[in-house]
Amino acid sequence: MSGVWVFNAKGVARLITNPTKESFETKEPTRSGSATAPGARRRVLVYLPENQVITSYEELDQRLHELGWVRYYENGRRNPDLIQYHTSPTSVDLISLPINFANFKTPQMYDIVVKNRSYFEVRDYQA
Repeated sequence: MSGVWVFNAKGVARLITNPTKESFETKEPTRSGSATAPGARRRVLVYLPENQVITSYEELDQRLHELGWVRYYENGRRNPDLIQYHTSPTSVDLISLPINFANFKTPQMYDIVVKNRSYFEVRDYQA
């Protein structure tokens, strides 16, 4: 098992699999195998010119196309595991995203932000 073992005053241990500062402050035991550590904040990708939270690949595709990104097909074929974008056939910039939007996570969001600094931002989700 990987993670951090935390002991309370009575000597009882609990395993925190994905530790964050907030997870050490909670008294509730964590559930093993949870996708997000307790206290971790969900992140969202925001298109800054319209302050729009991106909620689907259709929205993201539209915004990336407006900025000059086009779908990348290796040897004319679509990769069955990834959606990829590039700015031109000679460009070294490539954005690779998981095929399923449910698997679109913070590292991919930051990849988009780094390559489009004036247009996108990652924010904490505000319910």
